[in-house]
Amino acid sequence: MARFLPGMTDLVALQETIAHLTRAMDDLSDVVARQEREIALLTRRVALLIEREVDRDSTGEAPAASQRPPHW
Repeated sequence: MARFLPGMTDLVALQETIAHLTRAMDDLSDVVARQEREIALLTRRVALLIEREVDRDSTGEAPAASQRPPHW
């Protein structure tokens, strides 16, 4: 029976390694999924900002930074 003990220890070590790697993969998958949602949200926001800027350019409105304040 003692002859199989090292083999069992190796098996347990491999099972522990697989469990740790599976956990790490699941954690990374969660991170990637969260980042995908954030990127989609930011992409939509940038598209809205671009659309807003195009609308402002087409109306001929000067950007607020280049307009004189009303008290001048």
